[in-house]
Amino acid sequence: MPYRRLPNTDAARVRAMRIALEKGKEMPPHKMAFSPKTIVRLQKFLPQFEQGIQLHRQSMYSQYNKSKDYSETARKARLYLTHFIRVMNMAISRGDLPADTRAFYGLATNETTVPSLNTENELISWGKRIIEGEEYRIRKGGCPITNPTIAVVKVRYQNFLEAYNNNKTLAKRTQDYTLKNHELRKEADEIIVQIWNEVENTHSTLPEDVRMAESENYGLVYFYRKNELSRSEIKSEIRQNSAWS
Repeated sequence: MPYRRLPNTDAARVRAMRIALEKGKEMPPHKMAFSPKTIVRLQKFLPQFEQGIQLHRQSMYSQYNKSKDYSETARKARLYLTHFIRVMNMAISRGDLPADTRAFYGLATNETTVPSLNTENELISWGKRIIEGEEYRIRKGGCPITNPTIAVVKVRYQNFLEAYNNNKTLAKRTQDYTLKNHELRKEADEIIVQIWNEVENTHSTLPEDVRMAESENYGLVYFYRKNELSRSEIKSEIRQNSAWS
């Protein structure tokens, strides 16, 4: 016996509900295969579901479009911080600055390597230390490091922070829509099951082939199992031959 298959994508859910809704609009209430109460629920829910899908897509699209700009902004901030630390280390190696200069930035005085700036948290943490350390060192009478200056580094760092916060906001919005749509899908499936159950119950006294055809008009989708497929094809061929005889 063929079995019905419920939609498993948003597009298929929308299609199933739209077909049922169109049937509800064109059929008189007393001829409808599912209840007026269900169609009222469907009319109220479908626009919400479609809007939820649209908002989620827009949020994901916006996040994707801005991801390249964000990556570039982070790369520039990382590059300028790295160059600043290297210039400072070269000044120390030339004897232009004392080794304890590194302590202003939270670095070990004997450490000549650039700290890891690979993650967002590392970039945020070390950027803050380097900028505040250099500004404090200059206030204490130290000679400013140039090429790049800390002012230029600070601009790149602040650009990164702004992009970082925007990216977090977009990601949070997308996640919120994802969670909301998860709940909406549950309700969509409940409504579709309710409609399909009512439609099948209304058509339950009809012969199988008529029942399936009538139910499919309301958006129900039927599939044959592999061992049933050949028999259904034979029946279909018999009906076609009978029509021609």
